[in-house]
Amino acid sequence: MNNKKIAKIFYEIAELLDIKGITFKPAAYRNAAKFLENLNTDVSLIYKEKGVKGLEYLPRIGKSMAKKIEEYLKKSKIKYFEDLKKETAIQQIVTHYFKTKDLSLEELKRNAKKRKIVYSRFTKPAKQLLELAGSIEKAEEAITKVAEWAKSRNLDYAIETVFKKWLELDRLKPKEIVKKPYYQGNPMIWSETKRKWYVISSEGEWLEFADKESEIEWRIIK
Repeated sequence: MNNKKIAKIFYEIAELLDIKGITFKPAAYRNAAKFLENLNTDVSLIYKEKGVKGLEYLPRIGKSMAKKIEEYLKKSKIKYFEDLKKETAIQQIVTHYFKTKDLSLEELKRNAKKRKIVYSRFTKPAKQLLELAGSIEKAEEAITKVAEWAKSRNLDYAIETVFKKWLELDRLKPKEIVKKPYYQGNPMIWSETKRKWYVISSEGEWLEFADKESEIEWRIIK
């Protein structure tokens, strides 16, 4: 259905408006998106029968959004959305970088206002990364890959880390997380030949495990 496709675009418009720091409008787009998601009749049928006026009279839509829905139905895209993406490209990359550091857009803005984060310090490397990657999506993908790799090794990372690791990106894998079995604090081992679990005592003895398997504790070992 066109409804879900247009709703997705409206949600993304709301997010981009949030990034720009525009108030009220993001909520209006989210409300419209939510309405479209739950609308059983495809908007293309409403438009075919009643034109743009029929779209205007839908709850939470109004004249401006009705025009955008009409544009999508005719051209499969919305110019306002495309322009917003270009206009906020650098901000999107910076926001994504901080999102990988578990910092929300609201927290980022608060910290920038309090000068805990000097936002302008990140715009130049974000622009360079965009030029290097060729698109917002590829730049964000590169940041995510570096973030996963660094976090798995408890390392800090910056946007500049992406440049340093650029030639290695395809080979950059997060450190494997392994779970190992323990029983009452002692490590365990599985014997393939005897098909049994053994507990390794502090003296190094192999003691046959006689408890329930639900009592085995699996610890994450990085």
